[in-house]
Amino acid sequence: MIGPSRRSFLASAAGASAAALAVGPASGVAADPLTRQADGSLFKLSLAAYSFNRQLPRGSKEGTMTLDDVVDYAASLGLPGVELTGYYFPAAVQNYEPGGEADAILHALAHRCFANGLTVSGTAIGNDFALPPGDARDAQIAACKRWIDAASVLGAPVIRIFAGKVPKGGDEKEAIARCAAGINECLPHAAEKGVHLALENHGGITATPKQMLSIIEQVDDSPWFGVNFDSGNFRTDDPYRDLAQIAPYAINAQIKVAVHPDGKKKEEADLKRIVGILGDAGYRGWLVLEYEEGGDVKTEAAKWIDKLRAAIA
Repeated sequence: MIGPSRRSFLASAAGASAAALAVGPASGVAADPLTRQADGSLFKLSLAAYSFNRQLPRGSKEGTMTLDDVVDYAASLGLPGVELTGYYFPAAVQNYEPGGEADAILHALAHRCFANGLTVSGTAIGNDFALPPGDARDAQIAACKRWIDAASVLGAPVIRIFAGKVPKGGDEKEAIARCAAGINECLPHAAEKGVHLALENHGGITATPKQMLSIIEQVDDSPWFGVNFDSGNFRTDDPYRDLAQIAPYAINAQIKVAVHPDGKKKEEADLKRIVGILGDAGYRGWLVLEYEEGGDVKTEAAKWIDKLRAAIA
């Protein structure tokens, strides 16, 4: 296995700060870092459709671009991959049912990627598994399972999933337990379809490594689960330190161009340092640029892709 196991990671000197978080005793069934069959790190570059969030349609908002345009642009940059974020698909795919219009849309997009020499590096949904029992939570679970089906048809190997936040008047410990239970409910279906679920550090109950590790401790040990390492989402006093704590679990990596240390101004991301953190954890997989800053997105994305290429050279 590349990187330490869950138990040794929490107890090792390198992970001493994580161990001090006291996320609970090892159960023997909690999620372990992904087993890898090769030594050393390996990075492949991709571009997230979310970079064009202002240009793509979402819900009732009409867009000036389509996912086809994103595919073509990623190909123009000479990238090997593109992430086709779920929010921008038409309603027929959002409410996926096998066969018919949804499959035709997904097959056409998968073909466009193939014709352009692109791999679909992944996709994403905006779920909330921290909701209390009831219809709203059931709908979130059902939506995740539908998107697993859609991802399988599209050929996306991984879905970025979210945890959610503590409901008003709720308890964080209970919300974390509900999140882990929601993941566990979806994992068998993900395994059946050959799609990985990657939990993103995305604020709410995943705003700190302590919270992330608390969820991981309660997720079933499955090769189909891991972490979506988002380099820009920890707003803690030392985001780089905290990214290193979740890096051993990374099965997908979202790269942002800025970091936001708590109590300080936003600053340009140190790409070499971020790549080094993932490399030290033995990560092998996609580095997905997710551009969220100002300026012309195409111009800026091209610039930052060049910087990523330099960082992994």
